This record gives sequence, C-alpha cells and structure tokens, in this order.
Amino acid sequence: MDSTQIATIAADLSDPRAGLRAVASLRVLADTLELQQVEAALRSGMGWQAIADALGVTRQAVHKKYAKRVDQTIPVPRRNA
Repeated sequence: MDSTQIATIAADLSDPRAGLRAVASLRVLADTLELQQVEAALRSGMGWQAIADALGVTRQAVHKKYAKRVDQTIPVPRRNA
C-alpha cells in the first residue's frame, strides 16, 4: 500500500480503527522522511538554525530531536562562538 492510499484511509472517518492505524503509519513515514531530510540538509552544509527555520521550529528543538539520531559521519556545521 502506498502513502497516498494510507492517507486516504487516514482521512476516511467511517472506520476509526483503520483510520487511526493509517495515521500511525503516516507518522512513522513522516518521521523517517524528516530524519532523512535533516541528514541531507547537514550534508549540504545547512546549519541547525536553517534546518529549524525550514521545519518551522526552534533551533533548540530540532537539535534536541536530531543531534543524536543523525548519521555520526556527517560533518555538522558549528556555530561561531
């Protein structure tokens, strides 16, 4: 089942049990994609503030969520002291 089909099930209010399972699946997919995009952003040289701005969150929030989850071989730009 692709993400479009899962989204359709999530939006269908006629079967809440199936809808909730679909929402949970979409949440896992979104989290996975977000981590991959954060890693791609870091690889391209973006800093935590630019990533936070793109996600609409604070730098602190994005750093707290991803600093320990990203591939440790990615060189992370450091802020100037």
